[in-house]
Amino acid sequence: MVLTPLLGFLDLAGVAIFALSGALIAAREKQTFVTMAFFALITGVGGGTIRDVMIGIPAFWVNDPWIAPICLGVATLTWFTPSKWWDGKLLEFADGAGLTGYAAIGTAKALSYGVSPVPAMLLGIITGVAGGIIRDIVAGRPSILMKPELYVTAAALAAALCAGGIMLELPKWITYSVATLSGFALRAAAIRFGLSIPSYVRDGSKPAAP
Repeated sequence: MVLTPLLGFLDLAGVAIFALSGALIAAREKQTFVTMAFFALITGVGGGTIRDVMIGIPAFWVNDPWIAPICLGVATLTWFTPSKWWDGKLLEFADGAGLTGYAAIGTAKALSYGVSPVPAMLLGIITGVAGGIIRDIVAGRPSILMKPELYVTAAALAAALCAGGIMLELPKWITYSVATLSGFALRAAAIRFGLSIPSYVRDGSKPAAP
């Protein structure tokens, strides 16, 4: 079993945070509770489901007694609270914590099933970002993947550090903590200071400001 208590906590927390981001999109679009619950579920479990399908194992949430209820519970909470409670940077920072925690979880799980390090890191990144991408596509919103800000990069840092720590056989709690916190620190700095990576420019002109 890949999930230590720390990793198990990060897994559930990541599901809840991503489910909240999905439910809030439905709230801002003034959708029904059914739509809100659907958005919460696909955002919370989307990345992990893709990862498990690519590994060739049952989706992680199908046999878990907590995952689906957490998503539905978050949708219910969102339904009964004003969306302005969740506005501002707080949700972005929480999303960043879920992103990097999920990236570490995905990488560790892939390695535990015999996936080699580089593909395992890519699966970790997919675990962290795919749920939000699915959410944005279904909602008809521009995906954060198409913006230059440091989002996928933060997931990549967490995944790389997690894979490196596991390959070096470092204590798991150190590996998961360092990977998640380092990725989160990068994402938090990007939110706070507007950090971004250079955009591709073929004709030599300056890229547009993010």
